[in-house]
Order: sequence, then C-alpha cells, then structure tokens
Amino acid sequence: MKICIGQTNPQKGDIDKNIEIHKQFIQAAIEQSADIIVFPELSLTGYEPDLAKEIATTQSDKRLYTFQKLSDNHKIIIGCGIPTKIENNLFISMIIFQPNKERITYSKQNLFPSETEIFNVGNESIIIPFDIENIIAPAICYDLSDPKHSENAKQNNSNIYIASVLNSVNGIDEDIYKLSNIAKKHKMTVFMANFIGQSGGYECAGKSSIWNDSGELIEQLDNSTEGILLYNTKTKLTTKIKINCH
Repeated sequence: MKICIGQTNPQKGDIDKNIEIHKQFIQAAIEQSADIIVFPELSLTGYEPDLAKEIATTQSDKRLYTFQKLSDNHKIIIGCGIPTKIENNLFISMIIFQPNKERITYSKQNLFPSETEIFNVGNESIIIPFDIENIIAPAICYDLSDPKHSENAKQNNSNIYIASVLNSVNGIDEDIYKLSNIAKKHKMTVFMANFIGQSGGYECAGKSSIWNDSGELIEQLDNSTEGILLYNTKTKLTTKIKINCH
C-alpha cells in the first residue's frame, strides 16, 4: 500500500482556492500511484475557528464533488479537513472520499480547550479497511493526546494511524514525541500531516512525519516547504515531492 500525506500552506477561509491547491497535491499523489492521501486539520479552510460558523458545510457539498471524481477515476482515498455542521452544531471534520463509495465524515473526538466554546465533540470512531493487511484509523490533532483514541484504533485492528493536525512551532516537539510512542506502543505505522505558514494566529511547524511500528522516525518534511510525503508499506521506501502552489 502507498500512503501519502500532504503538507500545505492554507488560504484563510477560501474553500475554492484551497480545493484548487488540493487538486495539485492529489495529482502528484496519483502520479506516484498512491492509494490514499490525507491533508492537515481543516485543510480546505485553514485552521480558522472564528470563521467556522460562516463557512461550515456538509459532506454533500457540491464543491467537493471534484474529490469524489478524482477518487473514483484514480482509485485513491482522499481525506480533506473542513468544518461541518448538523443543525446548529459545528464540528472539526475530515471528509473521506473512497472510490465508488459514499463519502464519510470523521469528526474530532477530543477538542483543545480553546475549541470547546465553538465546536461540538464527534462521537463516532472511523476506520478505513483498505485490504486484509491494512486498516487505517484517522485522527484529528488533539485526538492523539487522548490515549483512549489510539487504543480504540488498535482494538479495531488498525495498523495505520494517520493524524491530520495543525501543529505550531511551540507544540510540534511534544506531539512528535506522542506519535512516536503511539507507534511503538500499538505497533502501528503512524503518519502526521501538518501545515506550514500561518493559520489561525499560529506559526505552523510543518515537519509532516512517518514513524514505523517501532516508533522510529522514518522520514520527515521540513518546516517551510509544501509537498507530499509517500510511504510504500511493502518496500518500506519513502518519496518526497515538493509542490509549488503559490
């Protein structure tokens, strides 16, 4: 299986522009025959809690059809971040597009304290069974700080844990440590997709990473370059590709 994470520089609140940026990343992943690509937290809007009520949407948003089409045509799973809403409730979500399947939404189950006044907690865990050997558990940022989240992923037979995050320069080292421990404790291959640039008042740290199931860092992007990081679970080889969207 070829697993890809995207490291992007989000355009504040501009869903249409971010869709176009995502398409460039997805095309690069397709050219590498990736089976899945996952983007950072709230990747289609940037991490902008103050704008969430205004720009929140649902998985059936027609603007997102382009991702379903790419998924269907190229047999690739795509995980994009966006605020979603159910009636008056707002969620930090990842919408997951699978080839010729209905879209599914995973909503963050563990909110950072500053998020609790705006967002609601997601109450449903999601796993993505790719094949008999690879079961993927998505996580969104603060999820990784709750041991129960990764424990639940392991109980659901996941061997791949993909964290979609906004990680600042002040918080990156702590989360790198946590994700390495998750990989080691649960014998899972772990991924972290992060932003670069500015978002939500934070200086984003980049350093999107992959750890093997012993908790060892396999590969990491830098703190200032947009691009994709690809891992082949069979060959154990990684590929870095720089993408210039701006």
